Amino acid sequence: MKKLAFLSAIELAAMIQQKQISSVELLEIYLKRIKRHNPALNAIVAMDEKAALQRAQQADTALAKGENWGRLHGLPITIKDTFEVTGLPCTSGSPKLKNHMPMKNAEAVQSLLNAGAVVMGKTNVPLYGGDIQSMNEVYGRTSNPWDEARTPGGSSGGAAATLAAGLSALELGSDIGGSIRIPAHFCGVYGHKPSYGIVPDQGHIPPLPGIFTGEHSVQIDIMVSGPLARSAEDLDMVMDLIVAPEKADQKAWKIHLPPPRKNTLKEYRIGLWLDDPACPLDRQVGDVLQSATDALSRAGARIEQKKPEIDLASSIDIFLSLLSSVMGAGATPHQFKKWQEMAAGLKDIDQSYMAKHLRGATQLHNHWFMQDAIRQILRQKWADFFKEFDILLCPTAPTAAIPHDDRFFYDRQVLINDLSRPYQDVMGWAGLVGVAGLPATVAPVGITANGLPVGIQIVGPYLEDRTPIHFARLMKDVVGGFVPPPGYRDSW
Repeated sequence: MKKLAFLSAIELAAMIQQKQISSVELLEIYLKRIKRHNPALNAIVAMDEKAALQRAQQADTALAKGENWGRLHGLPITIKDTFEVTGLPCTSGSPKLKNHMPMKNAEAVQSLLNAGAVVMGKTNVPLYGGDIQSMNEVYGRTSNPWDEARTPGGSSGGAAATLAAGLSALELGSDIGGSIRIPAHFCGVYGHKPSYGIVPDQGHIPPLPGIFTGEHSVQIDIMVSGPLARSAEDLDMVMDLIVAPEKADQKAWKIHLPPPRKNTLKEYRIGLWLDDPACPLDRQVGDVLQSATDALSRAGARIEQKKPEIDLASSIDIFLSLLSSVMGAGATPHQFKKWQEMAAGLKDIDQSYMAKHLRGATQLHNHWFMQDAIRQILRQKWADFFKEFDILLCPTAPTAAIPHDDRFFYDRQVLINDLSRPYQDVMGWAGLVGVAGLPATVAPVGITANGLPVGIQIVGPYLEDRTPIHFARLMKDVVGGFVPPPGYRDSW
């Protein structure tokens, strides 16, 4: 039997509702685990135990009176430190925001609170969520519970590490270059990147706080907010709670996501794209993914080696160009001028990631417009693929969790099959999906030979988020699902 701290959010919420455990008792269990395990991980970086205990007590009192706050009544959760939560600092990893105390909750956070959640703390991120690792000058570096010499990923690395270590029941993250999916893969938990534009982002940093205080705000290109959890069922539940138009649009329209395309594993039509020379897969990760898909085939799943009519290298280039333009928009005038000068000195032959970043960050609007037009062509190619197939299975990242690396972002390298590859390759498979605005669920499917978790990326059609989440649920009966890291399988 799984330890109490590792149960799914749905299971824990049901136990509270049925009075098998109180909100206060569950909160205290998590607080004890946090005190025991968080010092080594540095995953949870800000807490208000007094306020969390007070809300948990109120939840228990309300339940005793027959009041039900919602599906998360009394459930202790944590929130990624890019989302504003009242009573807790929101730094987004920036020293400039280390004293920022929000006056209101982010829209997605408020939805979870409205459902009865007890927010007990914030989890670590890189500076403004802009790295594949989770480290910053405010709170330091977060480690992976499967191997503390490795990163849990970024930017929702603290979130994924917290869930894997059994320190929280549920998490809210965000994703622009794999920031939900890569940490879920690195830490062996579930994560869902929603379709672009279906979860309100107001109260997320970036953009900087204090600028958009009314109904209208900037919707950052490619970026989405979504859940991380220890079960696919939890992902589905959270999507029920947080999917909505942006606040200004709620006067006129609502979002009703369609049900999953199929009911059973055998009914799904599945495309498979497990490797590509543009972003080659490490053998250990490839072996786990192949083993998982073989098991699915033996269970009756209809899997074909088919993919959209898309060139991975070209798609990654479009992704990097559009992603870099977001980073350029957020640069200071001094930094942007410096980037312009550096970009002007580039030679055409220079196709390094640093060169691509500089070109993308400083591109003229007419160039961005053409890149966006190509993106729409890519989106159509995906839509054509999903006329024949229900989902695509592909890697989340080319490698399992990578060692900590404190060097400058563009100086880092990763080892793939004992060969050095550019660090940005880690984002390649995630960017393929993100640039098209598609929903994608990451589900744990096994452990590498050297003891690291692997998650598979389940890509679904635009606005059909329930389809990849449902398939992740079905997979669990075949390939296992969440497994706690060895060093954290203690009491509770």
